[in-house]
Amino acid sequence: MNDRMNALRERVGIAYGGDYNPEQWSDEVQEEDLRLMKEAGVSLVSVGIFSWASVEPRPGEYDFDWLDRVMDRLAGGGVAACLATMTASPPPWLTTRHPEMLTVRADGSTISPGGRQHYCPSSPVYRSHAVRLAEQVATRYADHPALAIWHVNNEYGNVIPCHCDVSAAAFRRWLADRYGSVEGLNEAWSTRFWAQGYSSFEEVLPPRSPAPFANPAHALDYARFTSDELLACYLAEKEVLRRVTPDVPVTTNFPPSLRPVDQWTWAPHVDVIGYDAYPDPLDADAASKVAFSYDVMRSLRGGQPWLLMEQAPGGVNWRPRNAAKPRGAMRLWSWQAVAHGADAVMFFQWRQSRGGAEKFHSAMVPHGGPSTRLFGEVSALGRELGAVRDLAGAESPRADVAMVLDWPSWWALEGPAHPSTDVRFLDAAWSCHRPLFDAGVACDVVRADADLSAYRLVVVPNLYLTSDEAARALTRYVEEGGTLVMSFFSGIVDPYDRVHLGGYPAPFRAMLGLTVEEFHPLAEDASVGLTDGSGTVWSEEVRLEGAEAVAHFTTGPLAGEPAVTRHRFGRGEAWYLATRPDPQAMRGLFDRVRDAAGVTPVLPGLPEGVQACVREKNGSRWYVVLNHGAEAADVPLPAPMRDELTGAAPAASLRLKRRGVAVLRSI
Repeated sequence: MNDRMNALRERVGIAYGGDYNPEQWSDEVQEEDLRLMKEAGVSLVSVGIFSWASVEPRPGEYDFDWLDRVMDRLAGGGVAACLATMTASPPPWLTTRHPEMLTVRADGSTISPGGRQHYCPSSPVYRSHAVRLAEQVATRYADHPALAIWHVNNEYGNVIPCHCDVSAAAFRRWLADRYGSVEGLNEAWSTRFWAQGYSSFEEVLPPRSPAPFANPAHALDYARFTSDELLACYLAEKEVLRRVTPDVPVTTNFPPSLRPVDQWTWAPHVDVIGYDAYPDPLDADAASKVAFSYDVMRSLRGGQPWLLMEQAPGGVNWRPRNAAKPRGAMRLWSWQAVAHGADAVMFFQWRQSRGGAEKFHSAMVPHGGPSTRLFGEVSALGRELGAVRDLAGAESPRADVAMVLDWPSWWALEGPAHPSTDVRFLDAAWSCHRPLFDAGVACDVVRADADLSAYRLVVVPNLYLTSDEAARALTRYVEEGGTLVMSFFSGIVDPYDRVHLGGYPAPFRAMLGLTVEEFHPLAEDASVGLTDGSGTVWSEEVRLEGAEAVAHFTTGPLAGEPAVTRHRFGRGEAWYLATRPDPQAMRGLFDRVRDAAGVTPVLPGLPEGVQACVREKNGSRWYVVLNHGAEAADVPLPAPMRDELTGAAPAASLRLKRRGVAVLRSI
């Protein structure tokens, strides 16, 4: 993997560019594209993502002439290609001949062609045609000088889970492999409830539209199955690419929604993580929320650099209200990705489409052309990234803080028939990540059963589903001297969504020194008073069994009862949050906990609103400093450092204007 990616980094540095869809434009426009790409500092473009119908207009008949010209132009202009396998959207002729490969929703309705990604991942027809196309593309361009990296399919997580009969048969095979016998399935799914017992796997259907509730374990396994089926599609195409071009790296792009696929299971199969990020300009918390996503991406392969495959230069087209980015935000948020370990800053797309569903989605070259302010900002960013080529390949060092993320737990948490539909994993993660972000503290993201011994602080925003392995790992971490913060509704069920008996949260009672007697979820948008601040979303009745109360509820039916607890366990300590403290109270709590654990910011003395991240390579250390605040800020530095963007003489302090960026190098 390193050799493959090192070759790409040596070629393009911090890759800069976007999705390039030349099939939408004339040869004259394509010629202009190459000139403008050079002006903008573009080094890499993603080509052919939705080109299946253009290269295979009829079954088995291939037209690569237009793409040959595109690839030749790119090579001649010094622009590398992230070449797609083109399998994201089947062409009309394929779905007309094989309507059985179209996605069927849980309600039984079929998704019609006319959009994108309208295929059943389990369909042998889709898979065979996709692999055939991937082989055609790989064989034709294996030795082309423009080819730098393969892009398989597109945003697999955006494929709607299919519930057709083909998927049902594949699901049964998956279940047979997982459980071995129908008796094992019945035990795991608790099918004695509501007379759901199966006598054979042939009786099992996908969780279509039952009334009133789906079996939670059934729905959870279908989420696992869907992630695995999409991964199988990816691996089938990757096998072709690896066989034909063994030295060319292979990736795909995870969509902005982190939820649909278990990225821990995917990460070993991509040569580099790819991610699409679309923070909302109308969201005041956009920078902190996307910082969590970026921490996930850089953690999936242990701090290795990743690729920002898509973002918007300005507004998008798919939200209810699609705001443009304020001046400077595109630059700031692009550098934020680099700060969190990205080795690519890419956009959707290069040239704004004239027609189609995404014609109002912004692009590097807007409808107004290269004379626009947006293209000027795009070009300026390209020049800046080109000035720090040496930063490419720098890894993110291990942080002192780790946050636990488990996809099956996430899926199960948001399953049916729970005490509150307001308990969502991303909200929990953001609420725990935000005080670290605001304090300038780096945070890794880890599996629930990871070796945690190197971390000073471990945060568990929610681990509703807890395996025995995860419970042992977290308990051992605290027992051996670690500090842990765990939020409510954790340790509730096992991997089959069956309650851990013995009192909530049974796997963690000894470690936390408490028992949860009863859940008291709050009304929508309601809050409850705390000794210091307020709590939101949730409250619960806690009985202390060795822990001490650090904060109490002050209003509501639990007034006077513990709301935040601390328990010495072995050589470490475990904190428990029986509610979600408001942001100010959460910041105060996390500052207290991390100070006691010896966790310090990346740079000391950061003003409010200023973020700093660090990357390392060959003994050199880069600090990327970003001002997310509303005003200019003066940033003290621990030693004189030179800003690689301005070339100014080394200084012991730094002044950053609003939305300002500095890249400081320390050797």
